Amino acid sequence: MDRNTIAGLVIIFLILIGFSYFNKPSQEQIEAAKRRSDSLALVKAEQERDIRERQALALQAEQERAMAQEDESQSLQSAGFANVVSAHDKFITLENELIRLKISTRGGAVYSAEVKDYKKYNQEPLLLFADDKNIFGLQFWGNNNNVETHKLHFTPNTPDTLIVASGTSSQTLTMRLAAGEASFIDYVYTIHPNSHIIDFDIRFTNMGGIFPSNINAVDMVWDMYSPQLEKNPVKESEYTTIAYRFAAGDFDELSPRNDEVSEDVPNRLKWIGYKQQFFSTFLISEDNFLNARLSSTKLVDGENIKRLASRIAIPIDNPNQDEHSMKMYFGPNHFNTLKSYEYGFEDVVPLGSWIIKWINRYVIIFIFDLLDNKIASYGLIILLLTLIIKIVLFPLTYKSYLSQAKMRVLKPKVDAIGAKYPKKEDAMKKQQATMDLYKKVGVSPMGGCLPMLIQFPFLIAMFRFFPASFELRQQSFLWAEDLSTYDSVLSLPFEIPFYGDHISLFTLLMAATLFLSSKMNSGQMADTNAQMPGMKFMMLYMMPVMLLFMFNKFPAGLSYYYFLSNVITLGQTLLIRSTVDDEAILRKLNENAKKPQKKSKFQARLEEMAKQQQVQKKGKK
Repeated sequence: MDRNTIAGLVIIFLILIGFSYFNKPSQEQIEAAKRRSDSLALVKAEQERDIRERQALALQAEQERAMAQEDESQSLQSAGFANVVSAHDKFITLENELIRLKISTRGGAVYSAEVKDYKKYNQEPLLLFADDKNIFGLQFWGNNNNVETHKLHFTPNTPDTLIVASGTSSQTLTMRLAAGEASFIDYVYTIHPNSHIIDFDIRFTNMGGIFPSNINAVDMVWDMYSPQLEKNPVKESEYTTIAYRFAAGDFDELSPRNDEVSEDVPNRLKWIGYKQQFFSTFLISEDNFLNARLSSTKLVDGENIKRLASRIAIPIDNPNQDEHSMKMYFGPNHFNTLKSYEYGFEDVVPLGSWIIKWINRYVIIFIFDLLDNKIASYGLIILLLTLIIKIVLFPLTYKSYLSQAKMRVLKPKVDAIGAKYPKKEDAMKKQQATMDLYKKVGVSPMGGCLPMLIQFPFLIAMFRFFPASFELRQQSFLWAEDLSTYDSVLSLPFEIPFYGDHISLFTLLMAATLFLSSKMNSGQMADTNAQMPGMKFMMLYMMPVMLLFMFNKFPAGLSYYYFLSNVITLGQTLLIRSTVDDEAILRKLNENAKKPQKKSKFQARLEEMAKQQQVQKKGKK
């Protein structure tokens, strides 16, 4: 090496020594690092101790479960049931074109039910239920021991794990729970092609030595955790409940808006249904259930909406040879689909009551289905549906506007009567004079209300129809991704009380057009009494704001319908206004006033009664 290389190496060595010396940590830093190292060691030691403690607790719990299972096994063996649940459960899949069911050897019941043609709100497979916490099985006392079949091991009659029903052939699976050499309980499942319904039979064979001697019924326990299937869990919860039909034919359900509700049903039942917003699971008895105890509990675990539970009494005539025939439905709450099975399932679709229900069933659904068969876009279907309804109701709208116009042109004369009787004690005279004026010109103050009242049931019917319309589920239109839930064009970083954390554009448009429609109509209304200004304020300002808050979380299809309805109403009002002449109406009313007034028999009878009352009062004085 030359002199320059040696000099360079020496300089680099000196720089490294100097850097190390000047960057050497102080005594305080060394102690701090030591304390930090000690703290980390302590934390690690605590974590390892916690892990050991949890492992010890888990091992203890596992041992306790094993001991409990062993005790239960011994009890069940003494009751005649030798096959306690094994550690390795197996599944047999029943499938057709519409549904896919997994039957578990643990309990022999349906473990999960998938409706194949539909998806959850997040596009995952739509499972009506699939959880180890779900329970379906019989419960009874056998030789003084409590027997719960959902904990026991059933044996399938086939080694196949996939059974498919297609074409015209049905397929059957038998799950057997042995209670001795010749005593057993069979669950027999029969799946049919292209059907949401399967047959489910429970057969008891030689169970007389297992059941109590005086047994006439066994309990079926059915607990289901209803998962979130739709985008809006709040609205989904408002529709999720237990519905049921009595053997006599009446329909009822637990209140879906209560967080927790239970009910004892002492009467015979034809079926019990676990209803979700757009899907349901029904259990139907061909021989009727004796009675049931039903309960619904709201859940807030982020995965499930509610826990639905039933304890159902199944009749037993002969425990040695008895069969209870049932059916199970897994599918959508589509009105016509439910109706096609002829069990009255369609009543779970909340279409309203009395006249609202009839309008929806025989008018709205009929028109909607007619358009659905011709048009692919549900946005266009709602538009045409709205046009048809508004055109049919147009004569009533015209009559209502004409009545308002008559009241408006009479307002100067009504004001003159008010000026003639300004005192409060003359209120009766003022009212009588005003009514005489109306009678003379042939105008009824209620003439504009009756047409509006006739239209009102249609407004309520649409309010019930769209949230319950299965057809709108996951159907997009314009910016709305799903017409069956709210359309969000802007998510807010906070939540506004009673409004929500998003902005629905269809709701904004609906409120704006309602304001314009109310403003146009308010100008045509005559202030015939002191309450009219307050009513105008409510209709013009309060109603749009109230509906803006109310409808922000409602289905986009409903807001879209009311938006279209308001726009068409604006157009109809402009059309009617251009054809109605106020001066011609006033001339017609003045001509009516000149004509001799014909009294009806009823009116003449009222006047005669009034005269007689006046004569009697004078006689008393």
